[in-house]
Amino acid sequence: QVQLVESGGGLVQAGGSLRLSCAASGRTFSSYAMGWFRQAPGKEREFVAAIRWSGGSAYYSDSVKGRFTISRDSAKNTVYLQMNTLNAEDTAVYYCASDTWGTVLTARGLRYWGQGTQVTVSS
Repeated sequence: QVQLVESGGGLVQAGGSLRLSCAASGRTFSSYAMGWFRQAPGKEREFVAAIRWSGGSAYYSDSVKGRFTISRDSAKNTVYLQMNTLNAEDTAVYYCASDTWGTVLTARGLRYWGQGTQVTVSS
């Protein structure tokens, strides 16, 4: 049973930073990828960033590139999303997800999701 548990969300002022964590358990993740997605009120869920467990190559959406950094700690089976220079448009529920690299990038048929953590940026 794959489990993904996010933490680290909260309320932050515009221009501030937060770091989200996603603790993964239930299988060996070395051949998979991890991703972060977000969903703002009234909007569809959107891709934020992804990272391969093996090698650590990463990919970002244009809206967060240069501000957010995804990383992983293989020893802890934990993925992080460091979010800097936050603005009101980053307010959303952030979800951690896992599957193969291509599936994470497209989110089509993505099998494993966390429960989400709320990030609120006040202006």
